Parts: sequence; C-alpha cells; structure tokens
Amino acid sequence: MKNSLKFKDLGVDFFAHIQTQKLENSSLIHVNESLRQDLNFNIPDKELLEICSGEKQLGQENPISTVYAGHQFGYFVPQLGDGRSCLIGELEGNELSLKGAGTSPFSRGADGRAVLRSSIREYLCSIAMQGLNIPTTKALAIVNSTSEVYREHVENAAVVTRVAESHIRFGHFEYFSSLGQNENVKKLADFVIQHYMPEVKQGDYLGLLREVIQSTAIMIARWQAQGFSHGVMNTDNMSILGLTIDYGPFSFMETYDPNFICNHSDTQGRYSFERQPSVALWNLHRLADALKTLLEEEELKEALSMYEKILVKEYSTLMRNKFGFSVQDESDNSLINNFLELLYT
Repeated sequence: MKNSLKFKDLGVDFFAHIQTQKLENSSLIHVNESLRQDLNFNIPDKELLEICSGEKQLGQENPISTVYAGHQFGYFVPQLGDGRSCLIGELEGNELSLKGAGTSPFSRGADGRAVLRSSIREYLCSIAMQGLNIPTTKALAIVNSTSEVYREHVENAAVVTRVAESHIRFGHFEYFSSLGQNENVKKLADFVIQHYMPEVKQGDYLGLLREVIQSTAIMIARWQAQGFSHGVMNTDNMSILGLTIDYGPFSFMETYDPNFICNHSDTQGRYSFERQPSVALWNLHRLADALKTLLEEEELKEALSMYEKILVKEYSTLMRNKFGFSVQDESDNSLINNFLELLYT
C-alpha cells in the first residue's frame, strides 16, 4: 500500500510526531464507499476501523500533527496547530487526516477529541458540498465509541477521517513568517508549487498567490450562491487550495438573511453571511503579508486586486443560472440584488 506522506519532506520544523489515543469499543458508523473506491482503499472493514480510529498505523507512517499560526476573529495567535487531528498517510495522492484521535503538542490544554454529533455534521456536509460543486475536504468514515467527552454535557467521542490533496492553511505560512523564518516560508511555498500547483513554475511566488486568490474567490462565490455560512473564517481555517475546511458551527440559511450568523460565539458578527467575501479578502491580505519576503509590494497589490473581479464573475454566473437567464445582460446583477432585497424585507 503506497502511503508515503509528502508533508514530512518539509522537516521537523513543520510538525510533531504523535501517538493516537485509543477509543473504547470503537465501531464504524458509516463509510463513504465512493471515496473509498477512489482511494483504492480495498481492505477489510475490521482493518479500516482500526486505521480510522487510530488504533493501527496506515502502513509504516507514524502520525504527525502540523504547526501553524492564525488570525482568530481578527487577532493574531502566534502558535496554533493540529490540536485534535493528525495526518496518517496518503492514498492516491490524497492526505488522510484523523480528527478526534487524541491530543498533540498543539492541543493547548484541550482533550484532542471530537464528538459524534459534530463528526456526523462534518461528514454529511462535506458530501453535500461535493454535490453542490463547492470545493471541500472530503470525509471517508465516522468512528463512534463509548469513550466519554465533556462539552456542554457528556457525549460520545468519535473520529472522522478527512481526505484532501493537502491540509495546508494560510496559517502555516503565517507561523514561519511571524518567527522571521523566511527560509521556511520559501520552503513551504516551493513545496506547495511543486506538489499542488502544476500550472505554476517553480519559484513563481506571484503565480502561487494568484492561484490561491483565484481558488479562494471561487469557493467564496459558491458559498454565497448556495447560502452557506462557515462561521469560523479564521486564517488557520483557510485552505491554501481553496477548499472548505474545518466544519464547525456552519449552517445553510433556511431563509435569506444577509446578517445571518451561525456561530453563537461570534457576538460581533464578524463572520456573518454577508461579510464572508470581505473577510476572505482580509485573510488573503494576511497571507500576502506572510509572503512579503518573496514578492515586491506592487506584486502583492496587483495580485490581491484580482479577487473581487473573480468573485463577482463566478457569483454572477451562478446566480444567473439559478434564475434561468439564457443570455447575459447588464441589468442581471441589479435584478438579482433587487430580488434578494425583496426576500429580506
């Protein structure tokens, strides 16, 4: 089974080896059989359970948790990291990550566990997002257990196996930039270009930033067109590949409300539905700040100026399709906006 983990090539500055922690009486709740086939993960369910619960390694790979920083609700936190998730290997060019498999050096006092309730939500939503053609991490399996964890009340501990080409976030770049480790910023940028951006030439850091801006703008446009609210758009929850990642208090709006807030802890409405496009741009500015030793100021400004045009074009196309417009007209956006205002009044 080919499962080497490319991320380890970056070196020990980027991650820590961890030991997953056993669940009591673990059992498979559900397996995404379509994804399982795509990964060519043809093993007995018993072995799949052992791997997806963290009881058994995937091949010879030792699990790792990665380190990153991030702006959380606008405030910079210099060290975060995978506090309850770990990378366990790769299949068919995709990383497998266990969420809820125990603590890591980046857990910051938390228990490293996920609960069954939120694991089911992430599993179902990631599959729904695929169906809606919204870029997303995927979910392979949910493991339940009788291990108890304490949130607002006692709940069952669970593990969800996430799958993505890469789980690298804006915060990975921010971490090394904040420490003044410019060589590691460059090393990470070179790694991303080499493995995940075949259209970008090695050393073309402007090309890298443009790719991230484009994929992020398209993702946000699709969120807005489908009424999806993420809830926690911190820079450490922004994928370098423009994937929806870290499903927490997310929600789809039942009725149209531009001020909709799905996260009860977001008391200021920073991540409200209508603010998602501007927050994503703010986050891209933070990524650009982290890349400033690789690019000139004017290059950063030029790249960031692309965002709004890409976002508006993608969103307008999606909304025209929803309305069934067969011919593009200058008045389309005005008509769509007027309709949304009527929905809200």
